Amino acid sequence: MSRNLLSLSASAVLMGGTALADVPGVAVDIAPIHSLVARVMEGVGTPDLIVQPGASPHEYSLRPSEAASLQKADVVFWMGDVLTPWMEDAVQTLAEGAAVTTLLDAEGTVLLDFREGTLFEAHEREEHAEGEVPDDHGHDEHDEHDPHAWLSPENAGSWLNLIAAQLSAADPENAGTYFANASAAREEMQALSAEIRATLDPVREGSFIVFHDAYQYFETAFDFPASGAISLSDATDPSPARIAEIRERIREEGIDCVLAEPQFNAGIVDAVLDGTGASTGVIDPLGAELEPGPDLYPQLLKKMATTLAECL
Repeated sequence: MSRNLLSLSASAVLMGGTALADVPGVAVDIAPIHSLVARVMEGVGTPDLIVQPGASPHEYSLRPSEAASLQKADVVFWMGDVLTPWMEDAVQTLAEGAAVTTLLDAEGTVLLDFREGTLFEAHEREEHAEGEVPDDHGHDEHDEHDPHAWLSPENAGSWLNLIAAQLSAADPENAGTYFANASAAREEMQALSAEIRATLDPVREGSFIVFHDAYQYFETAFDFPASGAISLSDATDPSPARIAEIRERIREEGIDCVLAEPQFNAGIVDAVLDGTGASTGVIDPLGAELEPGPDLYPQLLKKMATTLAECL
């Protein structure tokens, strides 16, 4: 190879490296939100995921590589301290100077109140079936609200625009790509919702209980309310009395399905199921077994719907 060609090749590598370096560093808390950000960034760059697959976001210890991701971040997207209370200090300390977007506080985010107790009464389930939304954004005390808002495709669609806007502010040269990706992703979200409804329609007469109360956004979006949860929304272990109460509800109401989660103690579900005859499946609000990236979010919701339908 000639010296001139070598020089040109070296220049191309340097230019490519410079272009890559100009893409903002982006850190995201959980895999479903990381997926939305990755979809908006397709063709430009790749965001860093903080909470690794299989871990609970409620309690987490940062690895050095994840702390480094926050330190180099120009933009941070996270749900908020209701879901990841440990992350607030990490963001303030490590991502000082980054543009931080708290999605639970974002304009247009639809929030649902925590449900009382673990056995949802019939009137609560009827409100969900009728599509009532207890609350939307516009409060200061979001500790009262369920943080699992990413399981609403409506919220996800709203956040796509916000993600594109925040990335564009940090990287104006790629604004066109960010907004084009966000627009395409919103259309994909509509098709995804239609597909999920078609999956659930044949089993709507069934009834189910989930491991912890993390799914009411999904339930509301697709008019398919759960009968209860083994654990509260913060995923604390249930007491023996609560397990007995839920087991009795399953027997009395003929609940068809009890859904476990990969992050939590399977023995608790076994105790609830004992002597009931209900089926079981594994459902996951975070996509623990899915490959992180732009395809995770639609795969997550489709897998939830398929698992529920098969269990019923």
